[in-house]
Amino acid sequence: MGEKVSTKVMYLTIILIVLLATPVESKPVIIGFKEKVNPIVIEAYMITNYTMHKEIKAISTDISESTFCKLRTDKNIRYVEDDITVHVEKKNLQPLQEAEWGIYCVNAPQAWTNCTGKGVKIAIIDTGISKKHPDLTVSGGVNLVGTAQNKKWDDDNGHGTHVAGITGACNNSIGVVGVAYDSELYAVKVLDSNGNGQISDVIEGIEWAMENDMDIISLSLGTNLYSQALEDACEVAYNSDILLVAAAGNSGNGNPDTNDVDYPAKFDSVIAVAAIDCNNDTSIWSADGTEVELAAPGVDIYSTYLEEGYFTSSGTSMAAPFVSGVAALIKSENPSFSSEEIRNLLAYNAVDLGAIGKDGTFGFGLVQAG
Repeated sequence: MGEKVSTKVMYLTIILIVLLATPVESKPVIIGFKEKVNPIVIEAYMITNYTMHKEIKAISTDISESTFCKLRTDKNIRYVEDDITVHVEKKNLQPLQEAEWGIYCVNAPQAWTNCTGKGVKIAIIDTGISKKHPDLTVSGGVNLVGTAQNKKWDDDNGHGTHVAGITGACNNSIGVVGVAYDSELYAVKVLDSNGNGQISDVIEGIEWAMENDMDIISLSLGTNLYSQALEDACEVAYNSDILLVAAAGNSGNGNPDTNDVDYPAKFDSVIAVAAIDCNNDTSIWSADGTEVELAAPGVDIYSTYLEEGYFTSSGTSMAAPFVSGVAALIKSENPSFSSEEIRNLLAYNAVDLGAIGKDGTFGFGLVQAG
């Protein structure tokens, strides 16, 4: 009898050891609280490694599926959502070619007689900006990718550098010139070398922009999945008088009756930008929907790239920084203007394209600087 009990205990011990040794699969999530972030609730669910967001009542962490289910029924919790992967809104890269048409299309040279973007701070929330590029002057930045949080915001993908050049490349004797060439560019790296990142990092990027008194946030990234946390962060930033501009997305199907706009461009607090070519025609891949607010050049756009290079690329990622640049010109000429006033002026000055009035393909129309 004693031997049977000992054997049973031994088997139970082995099973316990196996269970303890088997790792519990976890997934990255964002947990939003109803009132305030409650340390007691966090401790009750044995969450020890997390990031507390500064401007929204939420934390980012990794939890098991069982904890995920329990949290969703907790009365203290507003939402629990997957920490969604976002990606650059990139279409395709073509061979190098000179293509300065976008600058003239938005009428930037005419505006330069009165304003060049001087004194306006723009956060390029993207893959970083190349530190070595001779055609770019970067005023500062931060790296928020994963746990890397450090000052190494140098671009290792090329997308962020391309976007930065469209908005603010220097007005010198080389390469290209940006729409607001005297603006202050800040590299907020939230996407990795493959152009991917997490919603939580984008939120931290938006919070960093608020803490560092940015005037404009440029977001050439997106996802087709909704995030309450991201919407909250964008709304807080806009309400604090920061203008947010985002790429509408490249998942369009050519049917204006369907809504293809990605987040965060889809949020009310963000200006959604569609892409057009040099003939003022939209490309089939440019997302359309009621949220599209403006159109800008986004086909065969020549701009700065990694190291000291230049590249031609297409996508709504290229269109959004044109709008960011035009907004910077307006802000530099009218420092007292609020983000809402700038947004209204952008819509008012736009050249109507497509159907008369605002439509889901071009919004209010082609953005204009002068």
